[in-house]
Amino acid sequence: MRVRVRLFASLREAFGRHETRLDLPEGSTAEGAWLALVADAPALAERRQSLGVAVNRVYASFETVLRDADEVVFIPPVSGG
Repeated sequence: MRVRVRLFASLREAFGRHETRLDLPEGSTAEGAWLALVADAPALAERRQSLGVAVNRVYASFETVLRDADEVVFIPPVSGG
């Protein structure tokens, strides 16, 4: 299956792009998508503990099972007021 991954703020800066597509095995989770992304950009690995995730514009957990054509957004912490 193929999913679209969108990145914002510091994640986008570290990855060098705001979006990518990943080919994942059926039954993969948002965590699996994160691990595939880190395989392409190992510098992202240390950021995992502070991230949120959304699937198809709905907040989700990293255990959420993905489907073909899903949109996954990894959400870094936000500061400011």
